[in-house]
Amino acid sequence: MKKFDAKMETERVIDFIRDYYKKNNLGGVILGISGGKDSGVVAGLFTKALGKENVIGVTLPCHSKNEDRIDAKLVSDYYGIELINFDITSIFDAFKDELKNLEEFNEEQTKNSDINLKPRLRMSTLYYLAALYSNLRGKTYLVAGTSNKCELFVGYFTKGGDSVHDISTIADFTVDEVIAIGKYLNVPEKVLYKKPNDGLSNQTDEDKLGVKYKDIASFIDDPNSVDEAIGEKIKKLHNNNKHKFNIPTYRR
Repeated sequence: MKKFDAKMETERVIDFIRDYYKKNNLGGVILGISGGKDSGVVAGLFTKALGKENVIGVTLPCHSKNEDRIDAKLVSDYYGIELINFDITSIFDAFKDELKNLEEFNEEQTKNSDINLKPRLRMSTLYYLAALYSNLRGKTYLVAGTSNKCELFVGYFTKGGDSVHDISTIADFTVDEVIAIGKYLNVPEKVLYKKPNDGLSNQTDEDKLGVKYKDIASFIDDPNSVDEAIGEKIKKLHNNNKHKFNIPTYRR
């Protein structure tokens, strides 16, 4: 397998961003900063490509750990980008209160819906802020996606939530490649090597998936390179989540 050249790939992504913005007369970018490596790397890429004055990071706590906000600030402080805190906890709680008008549900019954509601509220907020700041500052802001190749391969994202964005810069990089780019961009180590979690369910990504990201990366490169049972689990995740990528549309 060819050695990953983080410097070369980073410069290519930066050129990709600049070219797209120039061709489409765009101005800035808004992205959710979770305090994890993916959003940290994306923030670094856009800062290098557009300049810190054109990047807005947003923290979107919702019954979240305060540590995530602290780590997000490490990223914004290092790159010198604007950081907005928009707490959606009361919005989430209001939604849950309204749900009671339908009928009573227990926490186990609503658990999966609750987990997926949070990224959907977050994405709605990012798009609202993108439209708002586009109007206030007289230049068009896009919403950046922050999913990596391993997450996408197994469908580890929420339809209508973190799947929604205007530009994607790390979707073709595995977790280890994202970390390599992050090292080149000097993303704060506490953020870069933080154990991945969704900040929503109090579980790590790998706990929820039941597989390691390094195994997903190996499987993508060569399905026969991982243990058969692990390979079957990865294949099942991939196949069961294919519906997230395409909307079946009847054509006359």
